[in-house]
Amino acid sequence: MAESMWSDLIGILRDKGIDFDVGLTDAEVNSAEARYGFRFPPDLRALLQAGLPRGRKFPDWRHGDETALRDWLDRPRQGVVFDIEHNSFWLEEWGPRPKALAEARLAVERLVQAAPVLIPVYQHRMMPADPHLPGNPVFSVHQTDIIVYGRDLWDYLVHEFLMSEEEQWDWTVPTGTRPIRFWDTDRFQAVRWGPDGNGGCVFDNSRGQLP
Repeated sequence: MAESMWSDLIGILRDKGIDFDVGLTDAEVNSAEARYGFRFPPDLRALLQAGLPRGRKFPDWRHGDETALRDWLDRPRQGVVFDIEHNSFWLEEWGPRPKALAEARLAVERLVQAAPVLIPVYQHRMMPADPHLPGNPVFSVHQTDIIVYGRDLWDYLVHEFLMSEEEQWDWTVPTGTRPIRFWDTDRFQAVRWGPDGNGGCVFDNSRGQLP
């Protein structure tokens, strides 16, 4: 049933111009998980085994460059560290912020290392590897500007690729999404932008400006 569901969605996405290769085999999934140190959540695994999206903005878990994929996986850490250094970002629940920048950076790197891995799905849209259950949300991740971009993988794919531009503008962040350890989007947003939502923040657009 699940395999048919993802195959049907892939057919719709193909009609929208998204290219797919044959899906990953069990051996390819196991190889990628062992190489990069995470497990695909069951629904993401089912999608990737039904069809592997192709294109520069999609991660290629079959033939992709390992260095580039490792850097992609590391971008959430890079983004949090950038905001520690340039935007004075710090959450109270992390404890007192060390006075020395190097110590603050080391402390937050340890926190991110212990947090659920965020798996690239498309460009800067990422899905937490933990808990290892279907239904994890998909985040849009740009430094600590992290928001829910889909209640789950299906909701995300519809939002990203099947909605009209007008529908996307009218789209509201879904409620009742599964909470993810460390990646508390409400807390990140509140601290990053301030109580009035107008906090001035520096963006690192060295890889190009993100939508």
